[in-house]
Amino acid sequence: MHKDFLDIIDYTPEELQGLLDLAVQLKKEYQAGGNPPVLKGKVLAMIFQKPSLRTRVSFDMGMRHLGGDALYLSPNEIGLGKRESIADIARVLSGMVHGIMARVFQHEHVLELARWSSIPVINGLSDYSHPCQALADIMTVYEKYGQIKDVNITYVGDGNNVAVSLMQIAAKLGANFTIANPEGYDMPSSAIETIRPIAAKSGSTLNFLRDPHAAVHHADVIYTDTWTSMGQEEETAKRELVFPPYQVNQQLVSEANPDVIVMHCLPAHRGQEITDEVADGPHSKLFPEAHNRLHAQKAILYTLMGGK
Repeated sequence: MHKDFLDIIDYTPEELQGLLDLAVQLKKEYQAGGNPPVLKGKVLAMIFQKPSLRTRVSFDMGMRHLGGDALYLSPNEIGLGKRESIADIARVLSGMVHGIMARVFQHEHVLELARWSSIPVINGLSDYSHPCQALADIMTVYEKYGQIKDVNITYVGDGNNVAVSLMQIAAKLGANFTIANPEGYDMPSSAIETIRPIAAKSGSTLNFLRDPHAAVHHADVIYTDTWTSMGQEEETAKRELVFPPYQVNQQLVSEANPDVIVMHCLPAHRGQEITDEVADGPHSKLFPEAHNRLHAQKAILYTLMGGK
């Protein structure tokens, strides 16, 4: 098993299925009375360059559920790569805690932490990918349909870090992945080219479209995210002119399969990428999806820090 959890692409389909199965098991255990304290005496350092609700709470509570503890390190306390080099931070923490979760701007920063660390490093989000979110997402899909293979997942909006990780886990586990995004807001071509042979092997179909209405045809899952991610605030006005045709509203949902589920990694900008009617409607899985971050995170922590 890997030392770190940095990118979905690093894991085999069998390893990802194992994490998914473990997340489902840990959720059932918790609901039945609690998880065993497999991480008793262990501490996770949580490094944040970006603010967070779900990542902060899910990792903190995940460690508590498994009998361990979590230490929050704010941007001001560390100044990752500014006040102190990333290599030095990694080596200092390696002698004091048992794992590191980092939520960063630049993907290279989390890779460098892992390079210099002798303890597990988890990518809690970077500008390139969001693998922890993807595991919770695929868990939510599995809970709805009882399978991943051949499920039609459509992502509508910006080809961002969330889209990259969702495409990767869909392709690895045999789901069909479609994205509809405006020109100029594509996923990185390197991510697409890397995943193509993996999709061919798993039987996953990949579609890259501009028209959101064509994209949701036969969709089992419609997924969206904010039009402007953290760190892109200067582009907000421009993006608000480009993205309105990609809003997930009741009309778009009605064009998908009748039992389609709607997902969003949150925070949602209601009235922009998604309407209240959809976010709070019968197809919405926004909050079960958010809650699954807790159990998906526990599966990652258990595997990397508990020796499973």
